Amino acid sequence: MGRSDETILLIAHRNSPKYVIRFPLDLAPSHVRPYLELIRLEKPTGTVLMFWPFAWGLTMAAFATGLPLQLYGSHLIECFISAFLLRSSACTVNDIFDREIDAGVERTRGRPLASGRISVFAATVYLFVQYIIGISFFYVTVNDQALWVGLFQLLPLFAIYPLLKRFTHWPQAWLGFAMNFGFVTAWVSLTGRLDVKLISIAMTGCWFWTMLYDTIYACQDIQDDIKMGVRSTAILFGSWIRPLLVLCGVGFVTMLGLAGYINGQGPYYFVLSVGGTTAHLVWQFKLVDLDVPASCWQNFKNNGHLGWIVWCGLMVDYLSSIGFFQYVRS
Repeated sequence: MGRSDETILLIAHRNSPKYVIRFPLDLAPSHVRPYLELIRLEKPTGTVLMFWPFAWGLTMAAFATGLPLQLYGSHLIECFISAFLLRSSACTVNDIFDREIDAGVERTRGRPLASGRISVFAATVYLFVQYIIGISFFYVTVNDQALWVGLFQLLPLFAIYPLLKRFTHWPQAWLGFAMNFGFVTAWVSLTGRLDVKLISIAMTGCWFWTMLYDTIYACQDIQDDIKMGVRSTAILFGSWIRPLLVLCGVGFVTMLGLAGYINGQGPYYFVLSVGGTTAHLVWQFKLVDLDVPASCWQNFKNNGHLGWIVWCGLMVDYLSSIGFFQYVRS
């Protein structure tokens, strides 16, 4: 680390804001809290956004295979644990690489590594412990192709992302691939096959979705990012940002519809998932103010809520396909 980087970190240490200790961090001993902050335990939206592609892929596969309902719940729990482990290690490796950058950004200078509350060595050991747990979990819960798909998402995908913002304005494009790979893992683990056509279309839709919400998320830090030499689509798009975000939204909804058509989804999916997502995105575009960081953060959380809409249509379709509603009525 050079002298300029040391200066940035020292300034960040002296000026680190006093944050309110939020639940569940307030339940943990003070020496444990920085490690829980490092995995963003108090900010679950990232885990939720990581979880939804898993849940969508699982439910599409359950619909396609006629999975018995009594098996669905355990698979869904495994998906959530996978998303939590992936997001935790992704946040840790991101903060290790970005500690000097974070120290120069108002929103992030209080993070454990940027503020000096955790050493790089301790964070690296912590990261490898998370990798060991993640590898073990995938080894126990999935096999064959799905195992390699899950490990691919866990290890290289998120380790590459923080490096890209130093060289290209398109780190969000890579994140769109990394965040949504759970769709592939869930689909392959249940069906045992790699349906290239369906997966490609579904992943393209999810890619558009991540480009949408993470570009808006990056709008929070535009001025600090320019100062620190960080690149993003929020900076690249400039005055074209709103029409390009609308294009991402259109791409997301279109790919949702195509994926449902290829998978043979029923009317519940197209009305609730596709129609509901369209309405939610229109509401988002009317609500968000890209010049106000708090509005951008709220939009990020709103996209976590949007996942419920897509999953709801998929779930109703799945339940209908296995005769659940007829069974309830009889």
